[in-house]
Amino acid sequence: MTYKLYFRYGTMNSSKTANLIMISHFYKSRNKKVVIIKPSLDKRFGINIIKSRSGLEEKADILIEKNSSILKEYDWEKVNIVLVDEVNFLSPEQVDDLRKITSYTPVIAYGLRTDYKVTLFPGSKRMMELADSIEEIKTVCTYCCKKAIINMKHFNGKGIKIGNDKTDLGCEEKYLAVCWICWCKNTS
Repeated sequence: MTYKLYFRYGTMNSSKTANLIMISHFYKSRNKKVVIIKPSLDKRFGINIIKSRSGLEEKADILIEKNSSILKEYDWEKVNIVLVDEVNFLSPEQVDDLRKITSYTPVIAYGLRTDYKVTLFPGSKRMMELADSIEEIKTVCTYCCKKAIINMKHFNGKGIKIGNDKTDLGCEEKYLAVCWICWCKNTS
């Protein structure tokens, strides 16, 4: 039996991590084995902490290094569900590993679709190619309350469209969820 690979994406502040934590709680409250994965480069709230802006937090079971294989990390046959935070930072090969894990258990992966330049993250691109189910988690624009689709990077209150490709993690101090029109109006 093959289970499904789910990709749930949204802009920053759309409750992706809160949703992951709620699903974890749901399974754990029924004595099910949950494995939570996150990329090791995400140390914003602690080395192995996944934290929602709403204050909910959960401990990650597996931290994935840049070029490591997820398959070697666990006995997947004993797991009831795998939850992945920040899947956008995984490599396409690691997303392929998630697809293989669905031979044993369902995988729900959460992340951003695009970077601040409105370019697909490699991990998100591969999720779009492989996922059985792709769901947008919606939120509203910081400025006008239309549907947000872009994570606008800002500096001194002004949006940035160009820059290097170095991963630059942050929250509202660096990024705002905006609609297309507000992104065009507020970036240079």
